[in-house]
Amino acid sequence: MERIGLFGGSFHPIHNGHLHLAHTAMEQLHLQHVIFVPAYCSPFKQKSAYTVSDAHRLAMCRLAVAGEPAFSVSDYELNREQVSYTIDTISHFQKQNPEAAFVLLMGSDMLLQFQNWYRWQELLTMTELGVIARETDDRVVLEQAAQELSAYGTIQLCCDRVLPISSTKIREMLKKNQDCTCYLPENVVKYIVFHQLYQRTEEKENGKRKQGNFDGKRICD
Repeated sequence: MERIGLFGGSFHPIHNGHLHLAHTAMEQLHLQHVIFVPAYCSPFKQKSAYTVSDAHRLAMCRLAVAGEPAFSVSDYELNREQVSYTIDTISHFQKQNPEAAFVLLMGSDMLLQFQNWYRWQELLTMTELGVIARETDDRVVLEQAAQELSAYGTIQLCCDRVLPISSTKIREMLKKNQDCTCYLPENVVKYIVFHQLYQRTEEKENGKRKQGNFDGKRICD
């Protein structure tokens, strides 16, 4: 049976940490494919929190997985244009591919909040969770959370080096015109620069960045 990872998120923007998590899940959870599913609006966020369009977030996701044959991007949640509940997304993909086993991928922070998710008990009867924990996380706390949830379904807890970066930090760096090429796929960097995403409004209106600051050139490995 094919094992497929579903990786949902705002991807605002998608970064190398997301890709690293997906690669780790592929290896440790024995997945054949990972589908990135950008959310229209997370139940835990306001739509106004998304400072670039859905079309831009989708385009950046597609650029990020280009050349990765085991990765793909779905616009299912974006096309629904409503709050994105994971249980609806899982149901959609199971109907599309009833022969596959789906694994819901997440970071350790989401595991600790999982009992706040919509219809979480039912969700655990439909899919297993694949949790990628950081090496620096409190393993005892995570194992306890996984043990409690395992009464309802299967929880796979993996541990790997997780890149110390977040989309929030990247957005702040871009607003300040700071270099962040180390944290983003190169084609995503070029897309952000070309479309002037995440800039302060006054800088975007001026159509230029301050001298000496981030211009999209890759300066780090």
